[in-house]
Amino acid sequence: MNSPAIRVSGLKKNFGASEIIRGVDLDIQRGERHAIIGPNGAGKSTLFHLISARLPVTAGAIELKGENVVGLKPFEIARRGLSRSFQITNIFHNLSVFENLRCAVLWSLGYRYSFWQRLSGLKDARQRAEAVMEEIGLSRRRDTPAGILSYAEQRALEIGITIASGADVILLDEPTAGMSNTETEEAVAMIRRVTEGKTLVMVEHDMGVVFGLADRISVLVYGQIIATDAPAAIRCNAAVQEAYLGTSLHSGIAS
Repeated sequence: MNSPAIRVSGLKKNFGASEIIRGVDLDIQRGERHAIIGPNGAGKSTLFHLISARLPVTAGAIELKGENVVGLKPFEIARRGLSRSFQITNIFHNLSVFENLRCAVLWSLGYRYSFWQRLSGLKDARQRAEAVMEEIGLSRRRDTPAGILSYAEQRALEIGITIASGADVILLDEPTAGMSNTETEEAVAMIRRVTEGKTLVMVEHDMGVVFGLADRISVLVYGQIIATDAPAAIRCNAAVQEAYLGTSLHSGIAS
């Protein structure tokens, strides 16, 4: 049997005396769409930072497709097939949509640091960048500087950059935050399309998005996973309801 896409065992992260991640165990299966939810300050983004090596681990293990990746640098993990987005949009504002995506595809196509090779001559990079542009719905904005795109378009571009390398494990940190209902619907359709056949892990506060996309959901509260299950079971879980203090969890799930 194949190992999980991501396996986290006994994971801990301390900042000084403060425990932020307190012994997380979590298996994310290959090809599933998995959401991580929880109240503000639960440690969701910190967990993402640990998995992608943006932060060092205090204790515990992280495996990516069966390989221990604790101690690796972020670019080393990326080259093993994991890519991620961030809460704050992370793009090259002065480059066009096409140029942003072309930068993202170069390494996966085998191009390394070279000062004598013209980017304009790389046909495969151009084709791959244009294919991703089509997938994320930004072909008509091909030559537009990324900095003047709408907020929703910038988020779509960042997701495009995330998938452009061909990574098969995708981490998205609040991909629909700040979007209108219409923009959210379009973003969800796009995420579903571009992650088909890949492993998707997302942190998301919009319960409509979570329950519309996720195959399984994990609930993180004060640095610990209190439940992992299918959406229907999470909806009825008393511990999850208590963690959300009776707020709009039910109404959000139903929307």
